[in-house]
Amino acid sequence: MIAFVVLATALTLGAVFWLVRPLLGRNAGTAAAPTDANVSLYRDQLRELERDVKTGMLAQEQSALARAELERRLLEDADPVQPSSGVPSPRSGRGAAIFVGIAIPVCAALLYLHLGTPKGLDAPKRAAIDPSSVTVEQFQQMTEKLAARLQSSPNDPTGWLMLGRAYKALQRFPEAVDALAHAERLEPNNPEILVERAEALGLAHGGQLEGEPTRLLEKALLLAPENQKALTLAGAAAFGRADYDKAIGYWQRLAAKTPPGSELGKALASGIAEAQARLASQGARVAAASPAAKEGVSGVVRLSPQLAANAGPEDTVFVFARAADGGNMPLAVLRKRVKDLPLAFKLDDSMAMRPGFEVSSAERVVIAARVSKSGNAMPEVGDLEGVSTPVAPGTKGVAVVIDHQVR
Repeated sequence: MIAFVVLATALTLGAVFWLVRPLLGRNAGTAAAPTDANVSLYRDQLRELERDVKTGMLAQEQSALARAELERRLLEDADPVQPSSGVPSPRSGRGAAIFVGIAIPVCAALLYLHLGTPKGLDAPKRAAIDPSSVTVEQFQQMTEKLAARLQSSPNDPTGWLMLGRAYKALQRFPEAVDALAHAERLEPNNPEILVERAEALGLAHGGQLEGEPTRLLEKALLLAPENQKALTLAGAAAFGRADYDKAIGYWQRLAAKTPPGSELGKALASGIAEAQARLASQGARVAAASPAAKEGVSGVVRLSPQLAANAGPEDTVFVFARAADGGNMPLAVLRKRVKDLPLAFKLDDSMAMRPGFEVSSAERVVIAARVSKSGNAMPEVGDLEGVSTPVAPGTKGVAVVIDHQVR
């Protein structure tokens, strides 16, 4: 605070000096006669005038006018100004100087006290915030403030994008999906928003990127073919549905622009190698599949009595087979209604989602059944689900009980 007061005082006194100086100087000069320096200056100007005439730089008529002007100025300086009703006296000049000298500092202080923040002078100095030192509670508070601001100013796509990322960091995935949906409505062709929303949807559904997340990623890659995150997630989505050839294509595009020795480069190389191995194994299994394996898997799906009250007769039931080794893409799907339960099912190669990805291509499969109130193939919170133990293709009499809710 002391440093501020000293600096402010010095600046104010400086301003007062430059304003008062003319008032004092004017009255001192009104009673003074021309000095020897002034007379000498006029003589020098006359000599320069005569030299210009001799050299032809100035005409005689112009020389006469210039000489007359110099003589008039010399006479005016030699005639002291007498005080009159229209000219301030020395006393009035000094009075004005005193008034200005006092008024300016006082007005400045009053204005600061009225408009400024005097308490701010004693405020402690704050260092710049280190992001790594921000606690979870502080981050949550900042997130809530951003959410509140966006409620009053909703037409801010960048703000909604930041809010969606913040919710993802806090693992509040449904809220992240909603925030990023706002951003997408404002900028539907922004690849960054599309990719972030695809990731949020996948996280909200247990890491599955099938369906809407895949559609968003494909759209993002049409708009920005080299988007690093879009290529990474699109490859992961393809790998998850056992589309290893496509996963390899996405990751190779990204690897071509990534230093091999970097962490990302190493991860991509490992993922590509794994996808290539699975692709080769998949092709070998399809070629060597026995007639029994090609007949698929059969059994019965039942709804647990404890969950019967949570399902309506017209709710959709999905029954599907997927590879037990982690592939999320269904190898065969059957769609029915709750009123059809208990349901005898058979999932075989004729029900394959795409060529080369049949039930017989997997070493072991799991059979899952899910009741969906929305009719959406993607799992949603509140859906009812049941999963079998892994079985070999060709197995009969598999029992699947829908016995838990998706959370």
